[in-house]
Amino acid sequence: MANSILIVDDAAFMRMMIKDVLSKNGFTIVGEAENGAKAVEKYKELNPELVIMDITMPEVDGIQAVKEIKKINPLAKIIMCSAMGQQAMVIEAIQAGAKDFIVKPFQAERIIEAVKKVLG
Repeated sequence: MANSILIVDDAAFMRMMIKDVLSKNGFTIVGEAENGAKAVEKYKELNPELVIMDITMPEVDGIQAVKEIKKINPLAKIIMCSAMGQQAMVIEAIQAGAKDFIVKPFQAERIIEAVKKVLG
């Protein structure tokens, strides 16, 4: 499936905003998850081309979920997003295997730019 994306965020309104921006720009949203544990399940089930994942979530956080997804598919493409633009978290996310990082609140153009860059 071309440009299939899984959106992971514990806030429903954030998932909706991201979905809205991506859908309007021709991307296909194949699924959503509200925490890292569900993200890993959905990744196995849907095999999306890209995952956009929040860092701070209940149960399993985004960084742990990235590590789990990378075990399933070392080539998985993941963009992290978080309200906390803390350097340490950005570095940890990238080391875990994320390809890019978006800081909330984000501009629609920044989401599109990151997605295009990662899907390349």
